[in-house]
Amino acid sequence: MENSFNLDRRTFVAGSAVAAATVGLGLAGCGGGSDAGSEGATGSTAAAAEGGTLTGACAYTSTNVNPIGNSSALMLAATWHVFEGLYDLDLHTYKTYNALAADKPVKVSETEYEVALRDGAKFSDGTAVTAADVVNAFELNMADATYGAFLSFIDAVAEKDDTTVTFTLKYPFESLLEGRLSVVKIFPKSLTEDDLKTKPIGSGPWMYDSINGDDGGEIDFLPNANYNGEHKATADKMQWFIQLDETARTTSLQEATVQVMENVPDANADQLSAAGATVEYVQGFNQPFLMFNTLKAPFDDYRVRQAFFYAIDVDKLISNQMAGHASKVTGFLPKDHKNYHEAKTVYTYDTEKAKKLLEEAGVSDLSFKLLTNNNWVKGLAAQIKNDLEAAGVKCEIQEEKINWSALAESDSVLDYDVMLTPGDPTCFGNDPDLLMSWWYGDNTWTRGRSCWAKAADGKWKELQELMQEAREEADEKAQQELWNQCFDIIAEYCPLYPLFHREVATGYWTDKIAGFKPIATTGLVFIDASAAAN
Repeated sequence: MENSFNLDRRTFVAGSAVAAATVGLGLAGCGGGSDAGSEGATGSTAAAAEGGTLTGACAYTSTNVNPIGNSSALMLAATWHVFEGLYDLDLHTYKTYNALAADKPVKVSETEYEVALRDGAKFSDGTAVTAADVVNAFELNMADATYGAFLSFIDAVAEKDDTTVTFTLKYPFESLLEGRLSVVKIFPKSLTEDDLKTKPIGSGPWMYDSINGDDGGEIDFLPNANYNGEHKATADKMQWFIQLDETARTTSLQEATVQVMENVPDANADQLSAAGATVEYVQGFNQPFLMFNTLKAPFDDYRVRQAFFYAIDVDKLISNQMAGHASKVTGFLPKDHKNYHEAKTVYTYDTEKAKKLLEEAGVSDLSFKLLTNNNWVKGLAAQIKNDLEAAGVKCEIQEEKINWSALAESDSVLDYDVMLTPGDPTCFGNDPDLLMSWWYGDNTWTRGRSCWAKAADGKWKELQELMQEAREEADEKAQQELWNQCFDIIAEYCPLYPLFHREVATGYWTDKIAGFKPIATTGLVFIDASAAAN
């Protein structure tokens, strides 16, 4: 499967007048800067050393190490290093490669496949990886509230023998199969629930040494001596420092306490460049979005939701709050995505059109609370408030750490009006069905949160039917046409929709780490990276 982004990158290197000029212009995407494809000449090119330590400053916190259904930006990235799927995704290209699987799935019929395990694959405790371990991991993840939606095409998983797994599907799913199987990470069936929650083991190139995912904590990794795959760890250890504070992370990189820093603030990019580090921006799907309570008037009317998107000056947000490091939304997917489609509804800054839509919906003197997550998106809220008020909508900003449990499915109408928060499911994969399933599938997002599954307009049900048709469609062109219809519905009815697609900024020292490349989503990838030779 090759549902890949053509990842546009812009790199700022110390001492480069060209890079400094690019920062000042705030150009994004292929319009300026140093562009390269996902496999282009970017990342560190230092010579690799055998041994040493890999170090990173992480921007997120979590104490959930359980690989089952893991959706934490921090711990999901950790699982990429400690565990393997049958197939894994190269997060730089979104192409799959054989991990625990010895080869591609063997097609027995349209709905049955067999996967053989890599010869000699072992977990970090030295025990062999068996088909029973794979079946157990899949069954637990299929029952999980988070990953279950990604795996709904599977009817059953079974052991053919000790080293072969059989998948029986509910319907044909060939074009997306390998990428979707990569979601599940394999661990020993013998692990208890306590093991999974404290210090689980896998078959990946690294293993956990100590885990403290709290702010100010540290996650330490050691090489898995029993790993026999193609991505062996070459360093003696790896250390991740958990630093939510932007100044603390910036200082760590600037002083070379770490080799890599996640989520560089735009305000600190020049500072790091001047110190000699590299800051690289990678365009991806990452986004701030508005989510509406579609059961609460007047947000149950899609014209009111549309009015919000016409009222907001996104160009100004990108220029002022993002220093140009984002791309405008012209469809559900960014333009660089293989399956991009320009939606029939493209939102442009048009205050008068916003007013007209509100008038058509019979709405006047609208006053609401904008529930804003207390992370990087809070910097967008003030301008959004001003833009909406220019369209006659009074806005009160309610900034807090979102309590997602309060937005679960309920028999009562949820209390909030509109939410501003970021999201990016491309940490799981980037095929259109996965990305749409995350926010618009039959799950907590649509039965709680946006509540769109319960809305009276019937468009959620129409979307589900089209998505299912696309899943079962073997012809690539016909499948794309079905997805295009889905993208059009999402854009027009916008129960949850992006304001822009963000470039993700990563800082690193090109002379202190070898084989490292930034990615377009949350998390750091040290697979195939080494400490640099002196």
